[in-house]
Amino acid sequence: MSIRTVLVDDEPVALRRLVQALRGVPGVELVGTAGDGLRARQVIAELAPDLVILDIEMPGCSGLELAAQLESERGLEIVFLTAFGQYAPKAFEVEAADYLLKPVTPERLAQAVQRVQRRLALKSANGGPRPAPARDERPGEDDGRPNLIWVPVKGGEAKLRAEDIVWIEGAGDYVVVHTPTRSHLVRATMAGLEKIFSPARLRRVHRSAIVNIAMVEQIRRPGRGVVSLVLRDEIEVTVGPNYIASVISALKPGD
Repeated sequence: MSIRTVLVDDEPVALRRLVQALRGVPGVELVGTAGDGLRARQVIAELAPDLVILDIEMPGCSGLELAAQLESERGLEIVFLTAFGQYAPKAFEVEAADYLLKPVTPERLAQAVQRVQRRLALKSANGGPRPAPARDERPGEDDGRPNLIWVPVKGGEAKLRAEDIVWIEGAGDYVVVHTPTRSHLVRATMAGLEKIFSPARLRRVHRSAIVNIAMVEQIRRPGRGVVSLVLRDEIEVTVGPNYIASVISALKPGD
């Protein structure tokens, strides 16, 4: 079953690029587009999509305002688009499947769609609250670090432990913390998170990426001096050149 999707962006060039990129993502049916929040509300009401990929910054009715109006739309998934440095305070509390930083690559767009597919599958299978992830207890590997962070959610904060996290994506003074079913926008730096999480659990693999070592399923070498990690559910994260040796050593001790 394809995910019926609506794209919303007030920049015509960006919207065309998103349309083109989305056509290459399997399991997605693009049913409509809109160039502003007001038109998007009409399109969504008419087409009843499963997913809305929505620009945060738009004149008239912003993406956040539109998302608030859509809260009553049962089962609707939202992925936010944003330019660097344009995170609004209310974006921290929105129940979004993912946050995409412009310019959006086809690979990153595909990852966001995969997360939505998992969320929809879980909703269909469970019909209720999602089961808590199994705890990964590994004493002696934490170096006394807390290995958890508190993330903003609507109405308060929620605790995320290291084993709940798949990977973390850096964006300046913010990070996007990805779990198997949703993403959390957090005001933090990659350097700060390295002090919180033990590298035996969450290891920095790029200046803008930290991955859960236990989630790595495959090491890919697509070209000379190029390494990427395939995480569970086929999420692929590039390893920075300066991190390759330490990451390989952590994944393959003794080699």
